Amino acid sequence: MGSLHTHLRTHTGEKPFECMICNKKFSAAVYLRYHLRTHTGEKPFECTLCNKKFAHSSGLREHLRTHTGERPYECSVCNMKFAYFSGLREHLWTHTEEKPFECTLCNKKFADKNNLGKHLRAHTGERPFECIVCNMKFANSNGLRAHHRTHTGERPFKCTICNKKFNRADHLRRHLSTHSGESLLSEISAKEPLERTSPDPHV
Repeated sequence: MGSLHTHLRTHTGEKPFECMICNKKFSAAVYLRYHLRTHTGEKPFECTLCNKKFAHSSGLREHLRTHTGERPYECSVCNMKFAYFSGLREHLWTHTEEKPFECTLCNKKFADKNNLGKHLRAHTGERPFECIVCNMKFANSNGLRAHHRTHTGERPFKCTICNKKFNRADHLRRHLSTHSGESLLSEISAKEPLERTSPDPHV
C-alpha cells in the first residue's frame, strides 16, 4: 500500500518529506535519505577494486563499468555502445543533428555538454589541464597531451611517404604538403586518416 501512495504522488505532485537543512521536499522518505547525504557527505557504497566511495548504489554500479569495460547502452542507429545512458543520449543527437546545449554568451549550440564546456573556456580563459612536469596549463586535454610529448619525445604521427615522425597531427599535415603541394595533402586526407605509430587510443 505504501508503494501505491508513493506512486500516486507522482501524479498529485505531493512532497510531504522535507529536508530540515535546506527545505527541499521529496515525494518519498527514501529520496530524502539519499538527499541528506549531499549535506552529510556520507558515502556508504565502496568499490572493492579501487576503494572509491559513492553516496548511492547507482553511482557505484556505473563506476564499476570503468573497471569491467561494460557498455550496456547501444545506439540503435550505428550500434556504438556506451557505459552510461547519458552518453548514449548525447550521442543520439549526432544522428538527429539536434544541438540542445547553447552558450549563453554567444548563442553557439552544441550536441553535447562536454563540447559546450570546452567552448566556454574560450570565453573564460580557464585552463584546468596542467602539465605535471612544467606546470604549463591548457584549456583542453588534447592540448595537454600534445604538449606532454615535448617532454617524452614521443612522435606518434608518421609520414606515409618518407617515414618522418611528428609529435602533433597538424605538424604532419603541414609536412605532407611539402611532398607534392596541397593537392597531395587533400588527396591523402580524403582517402584515409593519418597513420599513427602508437596503438594507444588515448594518445
